[in-house]
Amino acid sequence: MTEKTHNIVVTSSTMSDPASLEEGKTRVQHIENHSTQPRLLSDMIIGFSDGLTVPFALTAGMSSLGSTRLVVMSGLAELFSGAISMGLGGYLGNKSEIEFYRRERHREQMEVDLFPEKEKEEIYDIFAEYEIEREASRGVVESLARRKELWVDFMMKFELELMKPEDNRVWVSAITIGLSYMISGIFPMIPYFIMKDATKALFVSIGITAFMLLAFGVIKSYMVATSRRQIVVGAIETLIVGAAAAAVSYGMVRGLDHATNL
Repeated sequence: MTEKTHNIVVTSSTMSDPASLEEGKTRVQHIENHSTQPRLLSDMIIGFSDGLTVPFALTAGMSSLGSTRLVVMSGLAELFSGAISMGLGGYLGNKSEIEFYRRERHREQMEVDLFPEKEKEEIYDIFAEYEIEREASRGVVESLARRKELWVDFMMKFELELMKPEDNRVWVSAITIGLSYMISGIFPMIPYFIMKDATKALFVSIGITAFMLLAFGVIKSYMVATSRRQIVVGAIETLIVGAAAAAVSYGMVRGLDHATNL
């Protein structure tokens, strides 16, 4: 989250006496709060949502065997392997994104070198989308044309709409997704650690998972929503989607268990 602070001068004359234009000046701080890490939030959401549903479904299905020890052992095995798999997916996905950006930037660099006039026209077209007249944008276009690196950066951002990914993004994404998965996946398993009756532990696990899905939905929605209504809707939506995913996974596990016993 980044903050921008602007000092705005507000005169008391605008509210009371027009004659006192230079009196009662107050400085008001205008603070803009903008998130600069949307991908980090996205990775956390992916890890937490999967971690709350997949381990729950597996342990719930395994609880039908009646052994909490077996549930814990299988749940931990899935938790560690799932976290590694999710982290690896985040690593490979972001690495591919970096390689794609580099390839497109190299291609754009060649176009700027070989067809400069055509690329200039594309800049004019970009400004035209914002209703900026050609004469007004000419100085900017010529200034960019004298700075090849900035010119290519401009085209990548505004023509191709590609933001340069950070080089350390692959590791940050992998660690964020993997840890989020592991941390959230522990909660549905807690009852099986402290209770001997697998059936009772299952019902407690259902309650914990539902509560965590709701809490996760509130936090997630709070970070992106603009009103309380959106927070509530987002929390309920997360609960419903997560519960549906867990129910489907649980049904598949129970179905396989039943099929193997036929």
